[in-house]
Amino acid sequence: MPSQADAIVARARALVGTRFLAQGRSPAEGVDCIGLVALAIGARNAPRDYALRGGSARRLAEELAAAGLSPVGSASAGDVLVLSPGPGQLHLGLFTGTGLIHGDAGLRRVVERPLPLPWPVLGIWRY
Repeated sequence: MPSQADAIVARARALVGTRFLAQGRSPAEGVDCIGLVALAIGARNAPRDYALRGGSARRLAEELAAAGLSPVGSASAGDVLVLSPGPGQLHLGLFTGTGLIHGDAGLRRVVERPLPLPWPVLGIWRY
């Protein structure tokens, strides 16, 4: 029986290639970084009322905690990474142990990237 972390990574990998859609929550229509994480961990009611730039790190932390995640000090497969792709911008991805699965707005789809991580890590959260 796969571990919870393995199941989270498998659900995220199943979304690789899914269309990127800002504030999307459905594989059929598209997902963004929050939609990807919500589907991978099985969270319901992921927020949609957030700014695409200039988001609040505090609100994001509150939403992650409300979804059942806890901050941890080092990343393991299945963890949610809070990343900083640019000034005032927050982004989520799923750590696989060997890379990152995330909704890539530039490529317009969910992708898996190998290490090293492309952006600074601001926080690590475990389900």
